[in-house]
Amino acid sequence: MSLSIFTCFIAPQHRFLKTILLLALSSIRIVFGQSTANGQASGSVEWPAYGNDAGGMRFSPLKQINTTNVKQLTVAWTFRTGELENYKGTGAAEKAAFEATPVMVDGTLFFSTPTSRVIAIDAATGQKKWDYDPDVYLRQELSEITSRGVSVWPTATDKTASGGTGKRIFIATLDGRLIALDAKTGKPISSFGKEGSVDLRQGVGNISVTSPPAVIGNTIVVGSSMGDNYRFNYERGVVRAYDVLTGALRWSWDPIPRKKGDVGFDTWKGDVATQTGAANAWSIISADAERDLVFIPTTSPSPDYYGGERLGQNLCASSIVALRASTGKIVWHFQTVHHDLWDYDNAAQPLLFMFTQNGKQIPAVAVGTKMGHVFILNRETGKPLLPVEERPVPKSNVPGEETSPTQPFPATLPLLGLQKLEAWGLTPDDKAAAQRKISALRYEGVFTPPSLEGSIITPGNVGGIHWGGMCYDPESGLLITNVNRLAAVIRLLEREKLAASVKNDQELLRAETGMQLGTPYVLKRSYMFSRDERGITMQTPPPWGTLVALNLQKGAMAWEVPLGFMMDPTKHPEAKQWGSLNFGGAIVTSGGLVFVAASLDGHLRAFKTQDGSLQWEVPLPVSAQATPMTYQVDGKQYVVIAAGGHGKLGTKLGDYVVAYRLP
Repeated sequence: MSLSIFTCFIAPQHRFLKTILLLALSSIRIVFGQSTANGQASGSVEWPAYGNDAGGMRFSPLKQINTTNVKQLTVAWTFRTGELENYKGTGAAEKAAFEATPVMVDGTLFFSTPTSRVIAIDAATGQKKWDYDPDVYLRQELSEITSRGVSVWPTATDKTASGGTGKRIFIATLDGRLIALDAKTGKPISSFGKEGSVDLRQGVGNISVTSPPAVIGNTIVVGSSMGDNYRFNYERGVVRAYDVLTGALRWSWDPIPRKKGDVGFDTWKGDVATQTGAANAWSIISADAERDLVFIPTTSPSPDYYGGERLGQNLCASSIVALRASTGKIVWHFQTVHHDLWDYDNAAQPLLFMFTQNGKQIPAVAVGTKMGHVFILNRETGKPLLPVEERPVPKSNVPGEETSPTQPFPATLPLLGLQKLEAWGLTPDDKAAAQRKISALRYEGVFTPPSLEGSIITPGNVGGIHWGGMCYDPESGLLITNVNRLAAVIRLLEREKLAASVKNDQELLRAETGMQLGTPYVLKRSYMFSRDERGITMQTPPPWGTLVALNLQKGAMAWEVPLGFMMDPTKHPEAKQWGSLNFGGAIVTSGGLVFVAASLDGHLRAFKTQDGSLQWEVPLPVSAQATPMTYQVDGKQYVVIAAGGHGKLGTKLGDYVVAYRLP
């Protein structure tokens, strides 16, 4: 699914609380010219896809900016999108988030704004070349108002693409359109679909798209985003492929098997199990043109927290599924959560890289999950390259529910995020209140199921590893990711007793509500923090957000450091060691640096890849819940970040794209 769209019984003064609750939430093209004195090419090193390469390593070979000079970075240019004007009179600002990562090809940056506008700017100067507005109607029911980026065709190194029609920019929009634009002019390409657009809602329903589609050969593959927990029989989470030249549908794949003979059909049990919706792919799809494969990160079926209408293992929901890009047929599947009851969507892009095992280079895919589990799989077969074991997990006591008796765990890699629950508070009274809250709820470790009395879920549904995903440094062999550490509180209420249950319970009244129509239960979701005149007080120990590096060869954590801060350091000197909830990912470069923003304190930072030490930080105009990128043009390396604040988090909104370079 996506981040949530719920009926909420939350007063306006609790907007920050409401927004946290709603967050459930390698081929690198190098064009060389003459060498410069520092050894870098005077031509360009591009960033042609969301994750740089189609497999999302988010690694750049650039090293002009490195550990010896990163402190000298200064602002090269700042671009304003004018996006805030679009929100006026619509209420969109409460949901808007500028989460885009630009791409750079041919000396031009291309990116999307939260309302699916596409803008092209000069990569060296930040001057606008063109912009395109698809005119999304913002007063319609939209779960999210964000767009994480655009895609370029033909891709930089994909030799299977052909057509000779010039570069195209693809945007998949909030209102369910796939649009092809001329990269030079920004005009829709009339020969694609109907006057440049394909209607993705036709035959599917009220879906959105918030992530850039995957491009492989002459095919473009797109998933969808939809609201969570409103009803059992939600829209189908189909993944579809279209011809990049004509917009003709090539194939469609539904993660939920609908008829006997479909893969996994026998793992869905119950009279109406095949009417289940979602299991969609709202995150980034990865592509391997050489092997004709796309890697689909699927999500939990609808609704997230009750599965009595869909008993069984529920293949291929909550899975990584490799499809044949030319046909849409399943090649392999690996399920990260059996019978998902925790909103444990696969939110991170599957990361494609070469893994060394027994002296051999093996094509691999790294899967990072909200549970804090990292799985390393053979890219061609889906078989684990590092051991995975099924471990017993707690049973449900909810009438009508049947939990899976086991869940898959990485057997050798560390588990990331909040894996153990403890009470914490700023004062002894705060800690005592947190302990009382824990004692009143069910908690039996990871995969504690939802319950009628209320259950604490660790890690919560915003991670662990969230949509910001991972990056991989092939030079050091380190897999790097930022992590959230926030516990969720999940309570199921009998629908017939809902009014009586919440009548005098202020905490339940404030909690997020998911109606889960078609089931006996209504969802109430909150998190392990309290709110009073002092603001938000976390109830589990810091750090609440970290940056982590894993040494895959050793099966060990190389380092972990706090990422950002949420509380005022002038009042709480320890706050910089407490970390921050974070949304958006990191990139890594040959300069020995990891660049990341994501935290709520509004800084862009650089850490040393080798040991995680902080090398540089700079305040941004507003917070940046996005992933940075880097490129070289005219002999200069740039680091670029989209900074727009976050409506649901209640931070100040903006419309900035900021570029940094050495003097």
